[in-house]
Amino acid sequence: MIDYEQERVALQITLDKQKTQAERNRLGQFATPTELARDIVAHSVSLLPKNVLIRFLDPAIGTGSFYSALRETIPAERIEAAVGYEIDRHYGLPAQKLWSDTAINIHLADFTSAIPPTKEAERSNLLVCNPPYVRHHHLVNGDKVRLQAIAQQVSGVKLSGLAGLYCYFLLLSHAWLAQEGIAAWLIPSEFMDVNYGRAIKDYLLNQVSLLRIHRFDPNDLQFSDALVSSAIVWFRKAKPNRDHTVEFTFGGSIHLPKISKTISTRALNSESKWTRFPIQVERKINTGVVLSDLFEIKRGMATGDNKFFILTQEQIEQHQLPKKFLRPILPSPRYLTEDEIPAKSDGSPTLEPRLYLLDCPLREEQVQAKYPTLWNYLSKGKSTVSQGYICKHRTPWYSQEDRPPAPFVCPYIGRTDTQRGRPFRFLLNHSNATASNVYLMLYPKPFLAVALANDSTLARKIWQALNEIHTQTFLAEGRVYGGGLYKMEPRELAKIPAEHLLALIPNYRASSPLHQKDFLEDVVDSPLVSDQ
Repeated sequence: MIDYEQERVALQITLDKQKTQAERNRLGQFATPTELARDIVAHSVSLLPKNVLIRFLDPAIGTGSFYSALRETIPAERIEAAVGYEIDRHYGLPAQKLWSDTAINIHLADFTSAIPPTKEAERSNLLVCNPPYVRHHHLVNGDKVRLQAIAQQVSGVKLSGLAGLYCYFLLLSHAWLAQEGIAAWLIPSEFMDVNYGRAIKDYLLNQVSLLRIHRFDPNDLQFSDALVSSAIVWFRKAKPNRDHTVEFTFGGSIHLPKISKTISTRALNSESKWTRFPIQVERKINTGVVLSDLFEIKRGMATGDNKFFILTQEQIEQHQLPKKFLRPILPSPRYLTEDEIPAKSDGSPTLEPRLYLLDCPLREEQVQAKYPTLWNYLSKGKSTVSQGYICKHRTPWYSQEDRPPAPFVCPYIGRTDTQRGRPFRFLLNHSNATASNVYLMLYPKPFLAVALANDSTLARKIWQALNEIHTQTFLAEGRVYGGGLYKMEPRELAKIPAEHLLALIPNYRASSPLHQKDFLEDVVDSPLVSDQ
């Protein structure tokens, strides 16, 4: 008897080796591990009526890991029909040959261009898919417009231009799935938090009955060759009732998750970040103070080319660059072993490595006439650096954004498996160094700036209070990627509760959140602040 799964795994390894990692990343080709495929299929089958004949569909079948798992889960006679689509002949042709003696019909075609069945009896009642994880910038404009139009026609949902290919696969499959049919999708969990994922969440809440979302622990990568935090989404093609609830599970395995919680669709409709669940409780409306009430939060500057514009002292001396066009800039967070950045008497940070940002507002002819050594250096990047997206949209191309030093900065990306045990930390910046876009910069609002100027001890108190914010508070607002990698954008950091910081400010009326807001409005409208 043929061990199809053993042959399939060997085939997958051989075929993967024949492609570069870059090729597979670009095409989003990440094969589903055997055990994971079996667990997904087993749970999916359990959601169907017992002993019902199965019409199976995998829109991105690859070598057939889910079909193989289905054959191992149920008797062959229970599979009424099976269909797969594979656009890449490199995988599709060997898969056709491997499964030629079984019930499946594998089409070497683009699923997004295929015509769905018109008869209900021909539609699938079990769809299981690990769609290609192709980011939006790898979709050519014509393809993206076509996919948006078809997805909206099929599902009634319009996708953002930032949506990845997996989002289109999910929506297009609506026309292929029978009423009451079960769909299981192994997709990146980022759709649960990002803006382009709103359309997918709207579909899951209103067009079908979302049954369960299992999210893997970000430290437990499901794909060794992709830095993706994965989730499995199960739904039934049927409109949900008013009291519908969804099971959210996290960590462990599909059958034995570490955490499980049932969440109402009412809560999901009002929650922008579904990765809160099941670890966090349903969010209460925050009427209190948040960080954006105290700070203007901005991402550090995007230089256009860090290697060209951020220079060491040795490079400055080598190219004889004029000091007037150089300003201190913080090194990468990995070089900062301490959370406090001291300064010299001239304001420059006492850090190693000492780095400087090249920033010149003069026109090219002025630089060429007055600063020949600077002109020589800029000329080295004329044909390369100046053609980058950011530099092409600046005048002159070697000028920089206005990002003055901020007293408080926070790396926008981090991990939980560091010695600190928390992904985000706040730095107290005593120096005149600005920061690149690997940092978030917190500029005090006018009333807080006045308080800081009047009390030399307040900055340290604010800094300590920022670092007292619980890790789970950050994780509830930020976004997560594979390998325990977390990111925090300015708008996300802005939503962090900050009542305990406000309490440190002199003349603060410590009472209810409503009074805290009144205090903020009063102090911002005061003549003292308006004059700043």
